[in-house]
Amino acid sequence: MVSSPEALSARAVDILARLVSFDTTSRGSNLALIEWVEAYLSNLGVATRRVPNADGTKSNLMASIGPAVEGGVVLSGHTDVVPVDGQPWSSDPWTLTEREGRLYGRGTCDMKGFLALALAAAPDLVAADLKRPVHLAFSYDEEVGCLGAPDMIEVIARDVPKPALVVVGEPTDMVAVQAHKGIASYWVTVTGREAHSSLTHLGVSANMVAVKLMSHLVELSERLERQADPASPFLPKGATLTIGQVNGGTAVNILARQCLFVFDLRTPPGLDPQAILADFFAMAASLDAEVRAKAPEGGVKVEARSLTPSFAPEKDGVAEAFARRMAGDNGPARVAPYAAEAGQFQGAGFSTVICGPGSIDQAHQPDEYVEIAQMERGAQFMRRLIDDLATA
Repeated sequence: MVSSPEALSARAVDILARLVSFDTTSRGSNLALIEWVEAYLSNLGVATRRVPNADGTKSNLMASIGPAVEGGVVLSGHTDVVPVDGQPWSSDPWTLTEREGRLYGRGTCDMKGFLALALAAAPDLVAADLKRPVHLAFSYDEEVGCLGAPDMIEVIARDVPKPALVVVGEPTDMVAVQAHKGIASYWVTVTGREAHSSLTHLGVSANMVAVKLMSHLVELSERLERQADPASPFLPKGATLTIGQVNGGTAVNILARQCLFVFDLRTPPGLDPQAILADFFAMAASLDAEVRAKAPEGGVKVEARSLTPSFAPEKDGVAEAFARRMAGDNGPARVAPYAAEAGQFQGAGFSTVICGPGSIDQAHQPDEYVEIAQMERGAQFMRRLIDDLATA
């Protein structure tokens, strides 16, 4: 007998408590959580497969339940979370805490709540007479640029009978989201030559060079805002560019030897980040030559930190229609300003939708939470999914 939505929700909350207890901040490893999930699925007779990073310190995890046929559903989510450093939490961020209908803890909404629901459904999926399979796809390093998922998506495309669709369970209040912006982020390192600040002819200030580059980016950001399509469904409507970190120099009277800054460009579907940044790259190359002419040991280096594609609305999208049926969602078309792994799945040829418990408004915050009511809605989604996949 398939569990009731109430029983499935209760099971998911218990699993969420275990998942939250693992500190999977992106700067560290997620292997302890992966090992727990492997053991949980093994006890159900479900085989798993790791797709690790290069040094084996982190891993994606895949598992399939049901017949090895095409037409299955991928339930995808990331295992990593953002740091809690310096945030004023009211309770231990690594202990699931219930207060007034909310479940507090790091990752509760972003996005271990969805992982818990998928795992809570696993015993019923195993017991059901599925006609089409469910594929679990849990990634690492989403929070630092969606770095882990591409290798796993490649394995799915190569080794798994082609799924009909992918549900990426980012927090959407359990309604369907059909598009998100992409993100291109870069490290820029300017290396000059130190000298006394009164003897500027003897050195090159990395800070002064970096300011030129950052000034160009500020102007570009303002231009992108002016050029935003007023009919865009996104908010902000157009591409956005921000400089998130700057670090340069050692003292006021020393020409800075090095300056490092990081920026990110977020683009709606249809805009090419490389084209938008073409003039910036050309300027960086020109300044690199100027610096090297004065200080051969110096220069300007621009390195890609992340290149996550945007996720575009699909005409008559199979995944969106499926998620709306499972969620009981008859609302308007929706988009998200953040970047996620949905664009990567779509780019690999999979019909994709974003739908998961919780609100992005609570993500990355102190006292992050997911409402119990959202977990209950997610359990109803999973219950309908089981019924749907058991239907010929």
